Amino acid sequence: MTSVPDPIASVVVDVGLAHLDRLFEYTIPPELDDAAQPGVRVKVTFAGRVVSGFLVSRAATATHPGRLAPLRTVVSTEAVLTPTLLGITRRIAQRYAGTLPDVLRLAVPPRHAGAEKALPRDVADPVDLTDVGGPADPAIDAGPWAAYPAGPAFLRRLRDGQAPAASWLALPQAGGPDDWPSAFAVAAQAALAGGRGFLLVVPDYRDVARLERALIERLGPRRFVRLTADQGPQARYTAWLKVLRGHVAGAIGTRSAAFAPVRRLGLVAWWDDGDDLYEEPRSPYPHVREVLAAQAEAAGAALLSGGYTRTVTIAQWVADGRMRALSADRHRIREAAPAVTLAGEGRGGEADGAAARAHLPPAAWRAARAALEEGPVLVQVPRRGYLPALTCQDCRTPARCGQCGGPLALDAASDRPSCRWCARPAAPQGCPACGSARWRSAVVGHRRTAEELGRAFPGVPVLTCGSRAEAAGQPPPVVDERPRLVIATPGAEPVAAGGYAAALLLDAWAFLDRPALDAAQEALRRWTAAAALVRPARGTTGRQARVVLCGAPDHMAIPPVEALVRWAPDWLADRELAERRELGLPPAAWMAQLTGPRAELDRLRRTLHWPAQALLGDLAATMPASTPSSTPSSTPSSMPATDGEGADRGYRMLVRVPREQAAALNELLAGVRAHGSARRDPATPALRVGLTDVG
Repeated sequence: MTSVPDPIASVVVDVGLAHLDRLFEYTIPPELDDAAQPGVRVKVTFAGRVVSGFLVSRAATATHPGRLAPLRTVVSTEAVLTPTLLGITRRIAQRYAGTLPDVLRLAVPPRHAGAEKALPRDVADPVDLTDVGGPADPAIDAGPWAAYPAGPAFLRRLRDGQAPAASWLALPQAGGPDDWPSAFAVAAQAALAGGRGFLLVVPDYRDVARLERALIERLGPRRFVRLTADQGPQARYTAWLKVLRGHVAGAIGTRSAAFAPVRRLGLVAWWDDGDDLYEEPRSPYPHVREVLAAQAEAAGAALLSGGYTRTVTIAQWVADGRMRALSADRHRIREAAPAVTLAGEGRGGEADGAAARAHLPPAAWRAARAALEEGPVLVQVPRRGYLPALTCQDCRTPARCGQCGGPLALDAASDRPSCRWCARPAAPQGCPACGSARWRSAVVGHRRTAEELGRAFPGVPVLTCGSRAEAAGQPPPVVDERPRLVIATPGAEPVAAGGYAAALLLDAWAFLDRPALDAAQEALRRWTAAAALVRPARGTTGRQARVVLCGAPDHMAIPPVEALVRWAPDWLADRELAERRELGLPPAAWMAQLTGPRAELDRLRRTLHWPAQALLGDLAATMPASTPSSTPSSTPSSMPATDGEGADRGYRMLVRVPREQAAALNELLAGVRAHGSARRDPATPALRVGLTDVG
């Protein structure tokens, strides 16, 4: 019998149980000696079942004293789990109190045998320096980065193989030659010039399309691949293999591209850190910024976070010295930013005529009418749908479903109200508070707004753009320079050729009234995303305002409104961070959330040895698990969810500790999860750690 060198294989077994989150040892049969290399996928026998896993390492001797089972088979000789990727996934699992198999499911796409066979292994080095300005030609056109005092220096350090880290506040030049996709392309070119690759992540498929066009224009089509969740299994795995095998020098994509194993990684960048699409909905719920930061640290790569605003977390990184602020001077900002005026809520008098029919403040209606003579006008509406929330006409009590208590909505003018939670049609009934049978709209959706504006501006074409989920996979609408009204929800605004002539930001109160810790920064992020699509303010007067913010209360100074008018997102981020430090809120502190039965949470409060400075919040009822996210105007009452046996599971407890105790809290909570998994206890609470927002 042929002996096998290093016959002991350590395997990560994908069994989905927290208490089994460790390496297990197996023997390597002689016939699998050549194929069983670190990083390959394997099949093993575990507890009488055949399960999948990854071979992590080989050793000459085993640490387990008992008899070891042999590997059953090597699924593929492709070493998909590289040592770097293994280190990154372990770090993410520890940071979020998760398990390594859970993170590996996010990091390594499912295998497609046809893709492995069709893709050649041998390929020339994709980092060809002859046409991107390599070391022999150190001059790289700074392009959009020339508008920022530190921009050229950032590119030089990137080209020279260094690892600068910057929080970039982009000028509002959407759709122009100096827009953010062009800036990302120049940064990728600088990384290639230094002989290194790049990884660029953006929120959704439309941003991927814009970034792809900019990269092709500057670098050509064969230097990178795109990785998105909407690709088919073969296309996605083929693109991922091209990155793994070094066929390309870079990768771009959405959240699913964050773990891409780019060789000789030199630049890691992402756009719009505050976008909620960066939050992974699957356990252990890592945020893209943390994955990319781990990628950059493991490779010694540059780190770039770009956006029109700066989140509080990135502001904390800047304050800690992990990043340097990179922004334009005030003169450049004044030239590039659109003029902003406020309308409504006590400003401009009562609306009449067409403005009243369209539910617009007179100043907004006049601005739109004047701007339509010059080009398209963007109208941002906070909510999609027709009438997403109803109230009593007489007493303003919110209309609720008689079955589940969810908010009632109207999908069209001729429809019957239905529940937004359970989708049941509303039974004919009067208001429970006053008995009235008349209902009115509490908020207006984008389709109803389009109807009203179409009547207010007869003869003007109207284009509606709903949520990003509704438009997924569809090409973005083309908005040319001809006059038209474009009605869009936040995040779905299309880019107009040459920029919009004006933008109306409706119902500002809807963002400001959100019951969440990040309401201020989220309001500014959504407003600036729309305002950045407008032509700059140069040559205009106050009467010819390009951006009109409608519905902002005027009874007090509101920081996000002031930040929009002054175009000072860094000022708001620093202010929010200072307030959170004073109150001990994230990101100045580390916070975790436990969700489960009230009795179990109460037991954990009393029995666990919490870190010395841990602050335990009160138990609070949550919405049912099947409930969609509520809107600011129709926040449901707290209702504990129940399982099939009637035991309440819809309670949550927040735990807050200083940042230096984050590791201790994560270890404690990981132990709670493992203990419940070992006992197969259905009452084990669900965990989310590293929260930056509480709502």
